[in-house]
Amino acid sequence: MHFSEIKLKVGLNEDKIPVDIKWMASDSDRGQFTDCKAFSLSIWDPTESNTLAINLWTEDMQTDEMHSFYFRSLMQMTESYYRATKNPIIKERMTDFVNQVIKETGDWENNKN
Repeated sequence: MHFSEIKLKVGLNEDKIPVDIKWMASDSDRGQFTDCKAFSLSIWDPTESNTLAINLWTEDMQTDEMHSFYFRSLMQMTESYYRATKNPIIKERMTDFVNQVIKETGDWENNKN
């Protein structure tokens, strides 16, 4: 059996707010820590039948970057769920939902100003 390791480093300010996030995967060609502004990790706990989650972002992440991060994450989750279950109904509905939220968020952002 082969194991791969994913490492995260989170630099915190005095208020314990993330100011620097770096990640590295042992199977990556890069072989070194790479900067990122956010990460989201969900883990299924079979004992509790519950999802454990860590969601962090740096204080300098812009709002438009956060929108993109979450919209793309939702689309990736939709695709992953579809590959695992082959459920076309959820794939279609989630894709429609995310596209609608993207549109409405754009409208909301434009109307704020």
